[in-house]
Amino acid sequence: MPSAPPPPAITPTAPVAEVEFTQHPTRARLGPRQSLWLVASMAITFLAASSAPSPLYALYREAWGFSALMLTVAFASYAFAQLFSLLMFGALSDYRGRREVILLALGIEFVSTLMFWHADSLAWLIGARVMQGLATGIATSVLSASLLDLDRARGPLINSVVPMLGMALGALGASALVQFAPAPTRLVFDVLLVLFAVQGGLAYFLPETVERRPGAWASMRPKVAVPAAARATLGKVLPVNTAQWALGGFYLSLGPTLARYVTGIDAPMIGGGLIATLVLSGAVAILLVRNHPPMAVLAGGAIVLAAGLVLTLVGMHLHSTALFFLGTLIAGLGFGAGFNGSVRSLVPLVSPQERAALMSGFFVLSYLAFSVPAIAAGLSVGLFGLESTSIGYGIVLVATVLLALVLMALARRQALAA
Repeated sequence: MPSAPPPPAITPTAPVAEVEFTQHPTRARLGPRQSLWLVASMAITFLAASSAPSPLYALYREAWGFSALMLTVAFASYAFAQLFSLLMFGALSDYRGRREVILLALGIEFVSTLMFWHADSLAWLIGARVMQGLATGIATSVLSASLLDLDRARGPLINSVVPMLGMALGALGASALVQFAPAPTRLVFDVLLVLFAVQGGLAYFLPETVERRPGAWASMRPKVAVPAAARATLGKVLPVNTAQWALGGFYLSLGPTLARYVTGIDAPMIGGGLIATLVLSGAVAILLVRNHPPMAVLAGGAIVLAAGLVLTLVGMHLHSTALFFLGTLIAGLGFGAGFNGSVRSLVPLVSPQERAALMSGFFVLSYLAFSVPAIAAGLSVGLFGLESTSIGYGIVLVATVLLALVLMALARRQALAA
């Protein structure tokens, strides 16, 4: 399945004092600019790989005959593996160094891509997704930290945008290969294997930006603890955050199937285009709102998300391709704005030493919202059909967003009265 809109990673798990590019006596090293763009390209490739399987699911289902529920189970296996990986390995590069952990993530991703290439059953597919989730979880943390180490001015923006670009490229690229090229279930992964091999070779020459220090084993104990200073605000942003991630999970698991149902077109580019519409509009929203007050951005994103969801449901019910895609585009703008507002509302509330705990807790809740409702939707499709499930799912999300807006309005009124 495609990936979790892996969160645009925001901050490294620990502050880094200064980046030094001292030459290793036996190895030439890339310069800061070259390193920055190499790390950004790796982030794009990891997320492209995570969404690349999505357009292939129709082919897999025809060949292996599994249900919509099993499709969402395969999707959830990726999300849970990525969540586990973030909890276990999120801080590892602070102790072992960025370059070593980047190479580890690339190695695991290379193995997962080989598993996709050889997949001939649902069990292989789920195994490949689990390995890919582990690799992407490690990569999300270490590549995020590396981008901020290498360029503190541009790093945060690159961190926010490249994951969405990667998912869009993966969905569209795989769709194009499925529609226009031979042996797409092999060719997609041939391309990815070459990219990861080249990037692995180049990653060997990355400069190290942190000093290795003891404590790596202790850092791998999974823990979720939201700092007290952020708990109240997390409660405010949680309803909107839950709705937007649940929408992302639905689109990335059942979106291509829904697109074929609405449009009546079996072309794989339709499903890939739907995913790209959602995530690219999210990236555009991040660029547009990044300098606006975060709570205002969160409220505005919630309104836009609700409007987009309603329009999407209308388009689906009428089988109107134009309304369906327009609603998706608007919902994607709300998704990107809402996510940006949520994170920028939370991060300044805690000290740098507490940010890892905060973001771990935040992403645990995000990935649960991303995966659990999608599994429930997959089960509901078998019981009630795709359209009924989609309408019910959309209505619940709209109601959740509207409730969040009411709660935010009440909280603001109380704050003004105090």
